[in-house]
Amino acid sequence: MLSFLKNHPFAVESFFESSTVLTFAVPKEQLQSLIPECLQLDTFQDKWAFVAVAMVQTKDLRPKGFPKFMGNDFFLIGYRVFVRYTSNAGKNLRGLYILKSETNRKKMEFMGNMFTHYNYTTTDINQSEKDNTKELSSIKSNFKLKLDKAEKDVSLPKKSPFANWKEARRFAGPLPFTFTYNKETKEVLIIEGVRQNWTPSAVKVIDYSFEFLDTINLQSPVLANAFVIRNIPYQWKKGKIELWK
Repeated sequence: MLSFLKNHPFAVESFFESSTVLTFAVPKEQLQSLIPECLQLDTFQDKWAFVAVAMVQTKDLRPKGFPKFMGNDFFLIGYRVFVRYTSNAGKNLRGLYILKSETNRKKMEFMGNMFTHYNYTTTDINQSEKDNTKELSSIKSNFKLKLDKAEKDVSLPKKSPFANWKEARRFAGPLPFTFTYNKETKEVLIIEGVRQNWTPSAVKVIDYSFEFLDTINLQSPVLANAFVIRNIPYQWKKGKIELWK
């Protein structure tokens, strides 16, 4: 029964007040060992693979159909790899594989670990805005991010592998699907996200550091892009399971 509960047994809806996503590029060999056998890395130029850090302020997160007053507001952080999966129907699905999930509230850690395989932990999240900058940081998770809120004509990060923002947008996230894999049973859990009016805006990163990227032994990850979106309704469908061939 516990295993069943963790497989996203019902649809969930929320409202994203803001979602800031930084995508880092590394040679594909560095990420290959971090994803399960059923997935392939979603690469660029057959050289670069990508891991993203997503920081999301959610509002009224709740099972789909429940009234808003029963929802909760959480700050969520996800570290995800861009991947592809070929379904039993032969469809090539682009999506994400979760490496680590964090939240600012114990309630989300408890509920998230009851109904997902994302292994949530609770951490401190500090946010501040001053003049034209915004900062997000955590002492426990040892990360910091400083953004320029005023910059309008944002250039790609200096060492980005992308030639333009059109290329960069393909690896901005979130992608339509998220995948979890049970190695023992060879079952793939597919969770589909549904969004409306998703229009990411490029944002200038002044400074950043994420200790988690060091713990997974990435060698000199390159900031490839950074986007922010605001005020977006979002849903996750009930999870679907299929046996990996």
